[in-house]
Amino acid sequence: MQKLLATRILLAVFALILAVAPARALVSIDVTQGEVRALPIAIPAFGGSDPTLGAEIAQVVSADLQSSGLFAPLNPASFITPTIPVASVPRFPDWRAIGAEAVVSGEVERQGGRVVVNMRLWDPVQQEQVIGESFTTDAQNWRRVAHMVADAIYERLTGETGYFATRIVFAAETGPKNQRITRLAIMDQAGANLKYLTDGRDLVLTPRFSPAGQTVAYMSYEGGQPQVYLLDVETGQRQRLADSRAMSFAPRFSPDGSQVVMSLQEGANSNIFSMSVRGGQPRRLTNTPAIDTSPSFSPDGQRIVFESDRGGSQQLYVMSASGGPAERISFGPGRYSTPVWSPKGDLIAFTRQSSGRFAIGVMRPDGSGERILTEGFHNEGPTWAPNGRVLAFFREEGPGSRVFTVDVTGRAVRPLQTPGLASDPAWSPRRQ
Repeated sequence: MQKLLATRILLAVFALILAVAPARALVSIDVTQGEVRALPIAIPAFGGSDPTLGAEIAQVVSADLQSSGLFAPLNPASFITPTIPVASVPRFPDWRAIGAEAVVSGEVERQGGRVVVNMRLWDPVQQEQVIGESFTTDAQNWRRVAHMVADAIYERLTGETGYFATRIVFAAETGPKNQRITRLAIMDQAGANLKYLTDGRDLVLTPRFSPAGQTVAYMSYEGGQPQVYLLDVETGQRQRLADSRAMSFAPRFSPDGSQVVMSLQEGANSNIFSMSVRGGQPRRLTNTPAIDTSPSFSPDGQRIVFESDRGGSQQLYVMSASGGPAERISFGPGRYSTPVWSPKGDLIAFTRQSSGRFAIGVMRPDGSGERILTEGFHNEGPTWAPNGRVLAFFREEGPGSRVFTVDVTGRAVRPLQTPGLASDPAWSPRRQ
């Protein structure tokens, strides 16, 4: 197996404000071996006029950073100093004594119906401030501010874009297995602020966010036949995308949000078409007597990866976004499906089925460097976080499916909190 171009990624040094020299703390990752040195970080409860809310915000920040697999929040019981006034400089020896390589201080102030959160990130080794930021939001959105604080810390210490201030849309499942009811649902990536988007009268699958995060494309069995619909997640307005008698399924948006690429059933086979979100006629991209499905654009909009059995078994192919000849890129054992291009453009995630097991893996767009991140009885449907470092997928366990996340090293596999059974997750863009 060929090595990735960046065999060793040093995820960020403390880049200090006012152009001071970088601190020594860093997170080190080997993406080929899954070796991660999680950074010990201390996150005391935030002070200010609402200490209860301050403690809750600190807990959310801590949980976010720990979930990434790159940070190891220290137990508050070990803190020599239980809190740090945001206007004060920490007693650095107290934090070095417990092994902290980064320290967060913060305060929460209520101003009418608004919440103001001030935070500072410190390097106790160099004894200097790393960043200082302030966030303001409506009081009911305090969790979003906590995620933004975690994003700010993550970005400064890793050099990568944060992904905690995002949402996940998925198919929520209830009822017995032979009478399962599915509803589209949306929630924060940490599992809070759940909202149902459909009423459960029709089977719904494969929701996919638009680049702006306002619209979801999905497949519904309304009327007894699969059709692609567009749904505004804020207003609830929806429309059927293609006015066609053919079954339409497996939708994904183009990077600019103007097009949806999907499959249309034609007799015993299916082909890939693109269509404007404003309507009109679908434009054919493939024309084979095979099953071509699960298309996904490259982030520059120039290419599409998809799955097809045109060669006799289910494999991955890449073609121009305008259609034409396709090149096979998967050559490992078993069958490949559900490909999705990384937001960075460097990797394609997929599901691979071999010897009765389902694996989630990644490869380069030319098919080289294939790595399996996790496998089991049934794993399926990867979706990328907007920073291209973490994937969500669903896994069948016991009574049904649950959603999990895994980072690109394959080291950190974690369950995602959902109110019940869940499948077909899709990650939103980062919320501003």
